[in-house]
Amino acid sequence: MRLLWIKTDFLHPTTRGGQIRTLEILKRLSRRHEVHYLACTDRPDSEGPQRAGEYSAAHYAIVWKEVPKRSLRFIGQLAKGLRSELPVAVARWRSEAVRRKAAELLEKVAFDAVVCDFLFPAINIEGLSKCVLFEHNIETIIWERRAATAKTAPVRWYLLQQARLMHHFEQQVCRTVRGVIAVSELDAQQIRTRFGMDRVEWLPTGVDTEFYRRPNQSVEHRADLVFVGSMDWAPNVDAVEWFIGEIWPLILKRRPQTKLAVVGRRPPPRVLALGERAKGVTVTGTVEDVRPWLHGSTAAVVPLRVGSGTRLKIYEAMAAGLPVISTTVGAEGLEVTDGENIRLADTAETFAAACIEILESPQEAERLSRQALRHVNERCGWQVVVERFEMLLQQFNA
Repeated sequence: MRLLWIKTDFLHPTTRGGQIRTLEILKRLSRRHEVHYLACTDRPDSEGPQRAGEYSAAHYAIVWKEVPKRSLRFIGQLAKGLRSELPVAVARWRSEAVRRKAAELLEKVAFDAVVCDFLFPAINIEGLSKCVLFEHNIETIIWERRAATAKTAPVRWYLLQQARLMHHFEQQVCRTVRGVIAVSELDAQQIRTRFGMDRVEWLPTGVDTEFYRRPNQSVEHRADLVFVGSMDWAPNVDAVEWFIGEIWPLILKRRPQTKLAVVGRRPPPRVLALGERAKGVTVTGTVEDVRPWLHGSTAAVVPLRVGSGTRLKIYEAMAAGLPVISTTVGAEGLEVTDGENIRLADTAETFAAACIEILESPQEAERLSRQALRHVNERCGWQVVVERFEMLLQQFNA
């Protein structure tokens, strides 16, 4: 197949779950198919475009500069969202240059399949009816859940307004494209019921088990509990704030010397401040490799209250040999079983109790991590994911 893949960004440095999933799929697809990759970058000579040849036969880099959060322009975008028919999260990606390039490629090159990776590039694609939408998240659900956890009435009102706009846009795109590929059976069912369309299938979530395998030699102990996730994503910020604000004091009351590491790029000032104020907490910022932090910790925590799609971070922690404590939302869509290969808890009290039990019972921690590792080794290889993705592309474009 000759495949056009349209995404908002390039895949290096690979710091987010969506990038990891796309990279693992494209590395394997590009061995058998001709992949053309179109995305935005702030600098054509940066690592992203320079390494695009690792997963594509041709790439097209469109210069686009992200508006910094908390800047005056960003505040202006938020204000404009009050009177726009488009959600802010979509409108910010509108680019005439991307629109022109996508139109040119679709006109001049005979592609067998076109993938819109995430919802956001759809704003720049005129030929959406030729596309398959790769829906890593249901964006509407994320905005609804952000509204549900908002701390003030004005913020809650704004987020609900954005959720309504997102629902309208997401439904329109889903009904226009040739088909939708979701990342879990649960998400596929949600898309069917929320947006009233049936051309939707789903992929399992994969993990590179060899990459995350725990080394045989002893490793430096860095933390008792570790949270891994990009800290420029609002659901991760909410998770860390909730964990440190409400769960962490309960853990420290029982185990005052416990250490927590928050590992992820671009933490905002309020998360950095939490790391400075809270006892036993380290906020690392960007790290070149998360594996030493996973291998050097006793357990992984995923206290997400907001989100959609599936969390690769759970399977990565399992592949690294860690027991995982997560909320139900955090583990949503994954083929995991509470008490068998993961611990699930949705209140501060039950989450803290699960963490304490794992930390104080090496036998239970070892049992849980052993079962989790067996699960990802047997069922979560990327090759299975890619073969299904390839089959779905052919099915939707038949």
